[in-house]
Formats: sequence, C-alpha cells, structure tokens
Amino acid sequence: MIRFFILFGFSFMFFMLHYTGDINKYINMKYAYLSISAVVIMGLLSIFEFVRVSRQQIAEEKKQAAAPEKECRHDDHMEHDSHAHELAHHDHNHQHGHAHDHGHSHGNDTRLKRFFSYLILFVPIFTGLFLPAAALDSSFVKAKGFSFPSFEENIEKNVGAHQFLKPDSSVFYRKDDYINVKNKELAQFIDRPSVILSDSDYLKGMEVIYNAPEDFMDKTIGFDGFAYKGQQVDGNHYFIFRFGFIHCVADSGVFGMLVEFPKNTQIKDDDWVHVTGKLTWELYQPFKQTIPVLKVTDWKSIEEPKDPYVYRTT
Repeated sequence: MIRFFILFGFSFMFFMLHYTGDINKYINMKYAYLSISAVVIMGLLSIFEFVRVSRQQIAEEKKQAAAPEKECRHDDHMEHDSHAHELAHHDHNHQHGHAHDHGHSHGNDTRLKRFFSYLILFVPIFTGLFLPAAALDSSFVKAKGFSFPSFEENIEKNVGAHQFLKPDSSVFYRKDDYINVKNKELAQFIDRPSVILSDSDYLKGMEVIYNAPEDFMDKTIGFDGFAYKGQQVDGNHYFIFRFGFIHCVADSGVFGMLVEFPKNTQIKDDDWVHVTGKLTWELYQPFKQTIPVLKVTDWKSIEEPKDPYVYRTT
C-alpha cells in the first residue's frame, strides 16, 4: 500500500502545483504538458496499485478464513507426527537457531533500506505540498553572485551551470545549428526602430542583443525588471534583472543589463521598474571587460508582475 501512497502523492502534488499556479516557479510553461502527463500516468498507476493490493488482501482474507477448517481436518495427523518432529527438531536445534538468527539480521537490514528508500520518495511530496514556493529575488543574486562570460569564452566549460546576465541557449544546439538559430533570431529584431522587450520575447531579445551588441548601438531599448544594486556599482548604475527559465529551474538564471540612471536616482533592491534608453558600451571594472550598458532616457516604477519569471518560448 505504500507504493499506492507514493504514486498518488506525486500525482496529487503535481495536480496542486498546476491548480495553484506554482508550477511556473519550477518549469517553463512550454513544457507543462509533461507535468500534466505525469499527473495522469501516476494517477492511473496509483489506481492499478490500489486494485492490485486490494485483491491481494481479499485473497489473503479468504485464505485465512479457510485455514481453521483445514487445520481441524488434519489435527489427528499432526498430533501423530508431533513426537517425531520434536525429536528431529531437538537434534538440529543449534543449526536451525544459527540459521534463524542470521536470517533475522538480514531481514532487518532489508527493511531498514526499504524504509529509507520510501522516506526519500516522501520528502519531495511533503515539501511540494506543504512548503510555500517562494519567488526568487535579489537575495538569490546576493547569495550566488553573478558573472559576465566574455564573448569568446567557450560556454561548454560550464554546461549545466546557472546562467547570469547574458542568456545563452547555445549549449542546447550543435555549433552549426546554433549559428543558424542565432542568425534567424537576429533577423527578427535587427530592423526594428526600437526594441521594447515583452515577457514573451525577453530572453530571446536579450540573447540577440548580447550576441550582436554592435548592431543595436544607439537604438532605443526598453524592458521591465527588478533592481539590484550590488556592492561594486556607483550611485547611478543598477542592474535590472529578470529570472528566467530555458527549460526548468535546473537551467534557470538571472538575466538583464547594467543600466545607467540619471543622477540622484533612488531605487532599492527588488524595486520593479520599466526602463527605456540607448545602448552603449562601458568598461565594468569588476568584470574587467567592456559590456553593453543601457543609458536611461526614461524610466518609471511598476508593480511586480503576477508572474515575475520569463521563459524561452522558442
């Protein structure tokens, strides 16, 4: 029956994540059909397991009910042979006792391993159902830090690592395929007089800009995000970030751009803003390289979006 509770627990957990809307804090909603499939498959498996165990219990109850009648019919025969059996048992008592002790120890080890195996499976069910799914914010950036890979750096050295600032989907393509994808996506943005990124094309647009920043110099660029001051940025500069998923939380990252605001601008970490400005270059000393910087021409405070995350939709 434990297997039934595990299968049903996972099915119910994924169902509740969809029902509450918290599933988007774990996966790119482009792949939501996979978790929905998991709900259906594990739900069906839990039903099959419940039916199987119920049938076994019914068969066992019938067997136990028939046992007294069978025992009564064979009572005389058992009494006739009991003396001989006791003698044989006495002769081999030491050997049987030793074997019994060994089997008991092995059984305890097996049950202990099985207990921990089941416990490991119950932990994610418990945490998924009863612990709140907190949205990521600047505290995550402070805890993890971030870096800006150089344009020449081979991303293959960091496959599977969380990405920061600059989106990079090249790890999911062969080299020649990625060149074709990169050129195709550049064509979608290059002819725009201004590039105002929405939630749906934020990650794609940021990747295009970072892949070919020279093509967007002096163009008007705008996007939403939360502010992160950091410890090595002067009074007029803030990073404006969005947390994004390419596939799921395992390849998530914090993506955005260093933004130069007008003098005496007061923004706190995690304040949400919409910024527009012109793209330019600037030497950022902590990274020891020149990076694209958005020089703000207009900005305003906004409310945090209902879904603060952005996703790679194509």
